[in-house]
Amino acid sequence: MNVFYITLTAVLAYLLGSIPTAVWYGEAFYGTDVRKFGSGNAGATNTFRVLGKRAGTVVLIIDVLKGWTATVLATMLFYLDVIHPTEILGFKLVFGFLAIIGHLLPLFESFRGGKGVATSLGMVLAIHPQVAAMCIGVFLVTIVIFHYSSLSSMLAALAFPVLLLLGVTGKPESPILIGFGFLMFGIVAFAHKKNLKKLFNGTENKVFLLGKKDAKRI
Repeated sequence: MNVFYITLTAVLAYLLGSIPTAVWYGEAFYGTDVRKFGSGNAGATNTFRVLGKRAGTVVLIIDVLKGWTATVLATMLFYLDVIHPTEILGFKLVFGFLAIIGHLLPLFESFRGGKGVATSLGMVLAIHPQVAAMCIGVFLVTIVIFHYSSLSSMLAALAFPVLLLLGVTGKPESPILIGFGFLMFGIVAFAHKKNLKKLFNGTENKVFLLGKKDAKRI
């Protein structure tokens, strides 16, 4: 195990997560800092709300890619003979987690970032694409029915470890991965603590995937 390469890769994973896609994209193409509008969050959902579907989609895809890329760095280390095959999953979790921390606390924007949902999805896609697809289904069904992005995100995050625990893939899953899944749900829920209060108070903003016109440029 080469500590230097592992440390370098860990730093890279955090820096990838630190790319403030919503902020940079909004400022570059719309002259708008999305953190000053809507929910004030630097994530894909607020970008959808403030700048419209096109901008939100771009930010969503890039934020997912951040998590996916950081996670698959572990596979790269394996092919470079830096880590052992049995260590791949562990390092995927570590690097993916660092990307999420980077999104939550981005170095490039004074540690004021988003909520890490899209980046978490990227990590899950890199680790278990089959279950990740099911989680996306949970998100879409929930948001179409209830129109709350926060609720949909939390239920999708919870679905990942629960589905693994239920053995939907038909094969035994790593207890470490299941435990990590519950940890990630806790982080997502904590990041949405303000949204939870709004949900209980009935004041949470709704998001409509269908039947609403795109937002205008600001």
